[in-house]
Formats: sequence, structure tokens, C-alpha cells
Amino acid sequence: MRDPNMLPILDLKGVSKQFELQSQRIEALRDANLQVRKGEFICLIGASGCGKSTLLRIVAGFEPTSAGQALMWGMPVQGPAPDRGMVFQDYGLFPWLTVRGNIGFGPSSRGRPAAEVRDTVERFIDLVGLQRFADAYPHQLSGGMKQRVAIARVLANDAEIVLMDEPFGALDAMTRERLQDELLDIWQRTGLTVLFVTHSIEEAIFLADRVVVMSPGPGRIESEMKIELPRPRDVMSADFNAIRRELSEKLHSHHGRKAA
Repeated sequence: MRDPNMLPILDLKGVSKQFELQSQRIEALRDANLQVRKGEFICLIGASGCGKSTLLRIVAGFEPTSAGQALMWGMPVQGPAPDRGMVFQDYGLFPWLTVRGNIGFGPSSRGRPAAEVRDTVERFIDLVGLQRFADAYPHQLSGGMKQRVAIARVLANDAEIVLMDEPFGALDAMTRERLQDELLDIWQRTGLTVLFVTHSIEEAIFLADRVVVMSPGPGRIESEMKIELPRPRDVMSADFNAIRRELSEKLHSHHGRKAA
């Protein structure tokens, strides 16, 4: 029986990744180590090309490691599975399915009874507040609504950990702020575990229990910071901005070492 107090839901041990590109070997990750506990909200930050998305794809099972191990509940990740749901910046919705159809796709494809699928779909439509748009198609939705459907689709597929690759990066500032609040509400109500990639230091501090800082390629996990500010967090507060300055200095120090 899984004991979340003893075993991390996710354990990265010495994870490295190399790619072959036009006869050159590209080292994307080197010896990355990270443990994530059940129910944590972790943000990964770092410059473009530092391996954040590669690390996320390894956890999702889309990419194998070149060295080291990615473990889910102590078992090696060997490919995609419903317990690890991915949310992309471009939503990844099926344009020919309605909101209901997109959310119910996973449970239906896994052979769940029709009545169970209907109940699951309605529960997650309610959770993300899209009751009025349940029969709409993706092209009829705003960007924020599409991202809510993408989150609901992952949750309906029994995900235990949600992997989010800059999910709000393409949205305008007001929609982004609203979805940050909604994501935190969903996280607190469901007890999900979230691993969230972002370029924004402010977004990371606003959302995370811990912020993990990655260095430029080959990507390494250089440091992490526990964010102990009470929620909801005030981005204008002195404490928030002190953390922002400290994280910014860490990122800039990594750039300086790389450039040297």
C-alpha cells in the first residue's frame, strides 16, 4: 500500500538526456535530481534551453532517459500513463469533440461504463466552471476556457500528478492571473500534485510550494527554494518581492557562469 508520507510520488535520480542533432550530440540534462511529495505544487524555472520541458517530457514518459532514473511511486517510468497528465501551452484539444467529448475521451477510451463517464465528465465540468459551454467546440472557446478544458481532461483521466509546460504563456495578463487563481483552487480542492514549468519568476512564487531553479544547458537542478508565504499571496508585498529578487539573482548568476 502506498504511504505518501514515506515514498515520494516522483523521484528523479541522476537523470541525464542527450540528443543527436545533425551529427552533433546535444546534452539537454545532466544529473538532475528531484523528489516531489504527494500534493506538492512545484515550479521549475530557468532560461530557455535549460532542459525544463525535456525533464517534464521524461516524467510524462514521452522521452527515455540517457542515464539515471525517473521513478513514479518507486517504479520506473516506462512510457505515458493516465496517472501522469500533461497540459500544454497550445491546449492539445481535439477540435472535432465538444467540451464534454474532450473531457470524457480518456475514461471512454479506457472502457469505463457510459454512466461512469457521464458522471465523471459532469463533475469536472463543474470543477472548472464550464457548465454553460459543455456542448461547445474548442474553436468557440476563449484561450482561458480551452486551458480549463485541458486541465479537466487530465483530471478526468485519473491523473495523480499534473505536468504543466508553460500552460498560461500564450494568454493575456488578466486571463493568466484568473487562471492562476483557478488552478490553485482546483489544486487545493483535489489534493493533486503539480509540476509546473514557467519562465516567470512571479508566477512561480505565486503558485509554488517550492521553486526549483535550473541552470542553462546542459540543464542541472542548481537550487530550490521553499515558498512559505501564506496564500492568497500578494505580489506587491515586501516579502514577495524579496523572494523575487533572490530568485532573480540565482538565475542571473547561472547565466554569468555559463557566459564565462
